[in-house]
Order: sequence, then structure tokens, then C-alpha cells
Amino acid sequence: MYTLISEASFDSAHFLLGYNGKCKNIHGHRWTVKMEIYGDKLKKEGHLRGMLIDFGDIKGMLKELADYFDHSFIIEKNSMREITLNALKEDGFRIIEVDFRPTAENFSKYIFDYFKEKDIPVKKVIVYETPNNCATYSEEV
Repeated sequence: MYTLISEASFDSAHFLLGYNGKCKNIHGHRWTVKMEIYGDKLKKEGHLRGMLIDFGDIKGMLKELADYFDHSFIIEKNSMREITLNALKEDGFRIIEVDFRPTAENFSKYIFDYFKEKDIPVKKVIVYETPNNCATYSEEV
């Protein structure tokens, strides 16, 4: 089995509603995403001969997703009073509302599913919230 690994990073802020600790406050991270792609057969012909998939394609797709989240305030839908949310938006802040609590665990599954839906043979997604702490999501392959 072959495995390719690609990595991208983004900076963003978030908070965890209902959390009893520091993360209940708005704070930022430099999130690092590592994605593993798998396959047992390499391309036999053409310019991709001897490759599982073009690194440039995976790198570009992962960077596009990271760029989407970069320098934004990521919040769980309905986790903030509407008046507060609207004030932030009116002041020009880039808010991204997601359907999940923005934890490293949930981001790893979200990113896994995002690439799976694009027919990318994802083996595992690792999301680092800090340089020393990460969460992983994978399915049996």
C-alpha cells in the first residue's frame, strides 16, 4: 500500500461554547492539517506514470481549503448571540459558521469527509491545534 502525505496550515480564531476552561474565550491557533492519501496501484502510463496521484493536485486542493479558513473567525452555528454576530459582520470581520463545534477532532473529520466527497482516497487526516497537540480521523481501509 502506498501512502502520500500533504500538509497545509491556516491561522484562525475560535471559541468553544459551553466549555469550562480557557477555550471558552475567543483565541487563535495556527492550525496544521496533514492528509494521508492511499492506494495500492501506481499509474502505469502518461505523465503520472509511477505516481499514485499528483502531489501538486493534492497540495493545491488542501491549500484551497486552508486558504478558505485562513484569517477568519470560525464559530459553531447558533453559538453566538445574533446581535453580536451581526455587529462583528458589520464591522468587516470574516466569520465562518460551521455545523460543528470547532475542535481539532471535528475539523479532522470535516476535512476527511470534504476530500472523500471529492473522490480523493483519503486514509487519515491529522489536525494540529498547537505544535504539540493534534487530533486524527480515519476510517478502516
